[in-house]
Amino acid sequence: MNLQQEFNKTGGFKNLELLAKQVVEGFIAGIHKSPFHGFSAEFAEHKIYNQGESTKHIDWKLYAKTDKLFTKQYDEETNLRCHIIIDNSSSMHYPQMKEFSIDHLNKIAFSALASASLMHMLKRQRDAVGMSIYSDSYDFYAPEKGGERHHQMLLGELSKTVLSKPIGKKTETYTFLHQIVEKIHRRSLIFFFTDMFQSNTDRDKLFEALRHLKYNKHEVVLFHVFDKQRELTFDFENMPKRFVDVETGDHINLYPDTIKEAYVDAVKAYFDELRIKCAQYQIKYVEVDIGEAFDKILTTYIVARGKF
Repeated sequence: MNLQQEFNKTGGFKNLELLAKQVVEGFIAGIHKSPFHGFSAEFAEHKIYNQGESTKHIDWKLYAKTDKLFTKQYDEETNLRCHIIIDNSSSMHYPQMKEFSIDHLNKIAFSALASASLMHMLKRQRDAVGMSIYSDSYDFYAPEKGGERHHQMLLGELSKTVLSKPIGKKTETYTFLHQIVEKIHRRSLIFFFTDMFQSNTDRDKLFEALRHLKYNKHEVVLFHVFDKQRELTFDFENMPKRFVDVETGDHINLYPDTIKEAYVDAVKAYFDELRIKCAQYQIKYVEVDIGEAFDKILTTYIVARGKF
């Protein structure tokens, strides 16, 4: 059964766990063809026993089979702490979709399934995961934890976010990034999903908030999520159209070709500025077209985890 069939079978985003598992398994199946051929498809559930450590958690059954000492890893004994941040403003629910297709996701659906896939990999590694979701309010927060109940709670919140239809929800990234970072007290790997389209265009405040992400020496990855065909190359049929700002409600009627060149230049300049700022702040900047597969997300995770 392919991913689209599984998507239909599970009722779209009502079962993110199965979808995420298939995304990860598909990625791992092809990983030996990639530069990361040394990455194991089998995730560690034990760690090698080091002399001087407590013998309380040694897996003696495994010792009998392998003649090597390993200790069991429990949920609270995590190797890494990860916090996923998701922008849930109205612009992230673009393009509007009557029904979800795994091959034609909008920005929030793509971000949710990507997040669930990362969570699946982190869970198998016994890593702690937390999550923040924001729009024009701090919609959801969960601290970094392990455990099945916590994992299922985060998946449920992701599904709820995708299926919601926020109207007029503005983006206040610079406001809530400061609040989110203040909640992450221990050094963590931070994954941030956003389209970076702001209701408030005060870029100085926005870039200052991005800089704050590096507080406490966090390792930060910004996944810049966008619809390349519509939002970057402005590929629309040249006929009278009404373009509506989904966050403010402002609109303009025009022929797309009359502004296409100026629009593309302006967006490119903004993306370039954002990329440069992230480099200055030592934030990993990753452009993510929602028309592409999830391999770039998971490859970035492997690289980031290796640095942590």
